[in-house]
Amino acid sequence: MDFSLIETLRWEPGTGFVRLPLHLERLKASAEALGFPGAEGAERALLAAVSGDEPLRVRLELFPNGGIDVMTAPHAALPADTVWTVKMARTRLRSDDTLLRHKTSRRDVYAAARAEYARDEADEVLLLNEKGELCEGTITNLFIGDATGRLLTPPLSAGLLEGVLRTELIRSGQAREQCLRPEDICDREVFIGNSLRGLVRAHWRK
Repeated sequence: MDFSLIETLRWEPGTGFVRLPLHLERLKASAEALGFPGAEGAERALLAAVSGDEPLRVRLELFPNGGIDVMTAPHAALPADTVWTVKMARTRLRSDDTLLRHKTSRRDVYAAARAEYARDEADEVLLLNEKGELCEGTITNLFIGDATGRLLTPPLSAGLLEGVLRTELIRSGQAREQCLRPEDICDREVFIGNSLRGLVRAHWRK
């Protein structure tokens, strides 16, 4: 195989890894589905890589031969009042590409979507599938507020990553799956997020 499995986590001094069980659960499920050995060594490798008194961004990579690499970097949380500008990509995802449900190093389609806009034009870029359904951002899952105060997020069948934050919100009852189209995010509360950054309020700029 010409790709690896990736998990990107946040580590906080005193409390440790954020959502670690869900990250390990996803990694092990993807490794089993795709035939990667070595996932059982991920937690040990993560714990050995972190120390100090500053928050860290931690990237774990599991290779097809079972090898594991862990890299760390300082991480600064976004201010609570952050609002990201999002734009819509011309690049499309395929709803029948089941590899999109796993977090891998194969990111050409996301890189192409991100490259459609300069950094000062958009903080994040959203992708549709071939049916015109909303899927996800290049590094985030998408969430839209509904009339009941819950969040709506596109289903995995649309062709997108099963994000760790997304999983947590669905399992806790704070979010549910629903097929969404661009018109559904007009005049609605829009959020994007991942496990590293949490939920971030967003503004769609056409």
